[in-house]
Amino acid sequence: MSAAPPEAPALAVTMGEPAGIGGEIALAAWSARHETPVPPFFLIDDPERLRRLAEHLDWSVPVRAIAEPEDALAVFERAVPVLPLPLPGRPDPGTPDPANAPAVVASLDRAIELVRAGRASGMVTNPIRRSSLSGAGFTFPGHAEYLALLTGAAAPPVTMLASRSLRVVPVTVHLSLARALEVLNAERICHTARVTAHALARDFGVASPRLSIAAVNPQAGEGGALGREEIETIGPAIAQLRGERMAVDGPHPADTLFHERARSGFDAAICMYHDQARIPLKTLDFERGVRVTLGMSVIRTAPDHGTALAIAGKGIAHKAAFQEALRIADRMVRHRTGGRIDRA
Repeated sequence: MSAAPPEAPALAVTMGEPAGIGGEIALAAWSARHETPVPPFFLIDDPERLRRLAEHLDWSVPVRAIAEPEDALAVFERAVPVLPLPLPGRPDPGTPDPANAPAVVASLDRAIELVRAGRASGMVTNPIRRSSLSGAGFTFPGHAEYLALLTGAAAPPVTMLASRSLRVVPVTVHLSLARALEVLNAERICHTARVTAHALARDFGVASPRLSIAAVNPQAGEGGALGREEIETIGPAIAQLRGERMAVDGPHPADTLFHERARSGFDAAICMYHDQARIPLKTLDFERGVRVTLGMSVIRTAPDHGTALAIAGKGIAHKAAFQEALRIADRMVRHRTGGRIDRA
């Protein structure tokens, strides 16, 4: 008789901006765990700030400090496990304190360290406010670029935006539309597509990934009349990928790529710029969008929203994207380990 598979370590959740909604959506997800199940997780945060937050919101959510990440599994059913990381300043919801910036970065560093050591199965990052972190030396466009640096990734990070009805992957991300068109080239498109296809197979269990490539111009450029990117850049990239025996099609006009019938024909859409990817995802599932960093040695997901300072501390922030980020991270862990883990 074969032995039972080992239980996976809990997921690590980073602090994010302490003045934002990260803490309350984590508390809310734990509180709703029986109605909407989520995998076990622990926060790398200040336990006292979370206790004060629960009290402020009048939520009966117990918070318990843990000495080691491994303690989270035993604690999770009774309380929110927190690996302590004290904050120098007392956070005021909606008002970031620059004194807390080093702790925000330290939470992220600790999560990466624990996942790389196998003491956390993956990480879910709460939203940060980049302008608040510059004083702590964090000058990166986002989590993904920092994660790539700390893990020694050989290639640029790729970000997937995922919901229950759509997966989209932008080739260019934190750039103006004009700048995105300047840097768009066949090499970037091919890199994004290769990383996406590999991740779909390894992390999402898609045996034969199908990718649809979006055009950048209206009506896919109309044979060059409305732009030549499809002829000179996107078309050659598709030919290269097909030569590598990848299942890709396009370039497709973006205005006909995301209706229900079209979505049934692909596992992910490769989009050329930020809004081309985000608009359909947020239109289809605004509440549950998740950001996934692809091609990394560590598993990282995040709710696809910001710090929401304007509503922080009011108890009205939606927790669905955070819950979905936990579930997607857990599924990725299962696929990477070939099912050789268990959730007791």
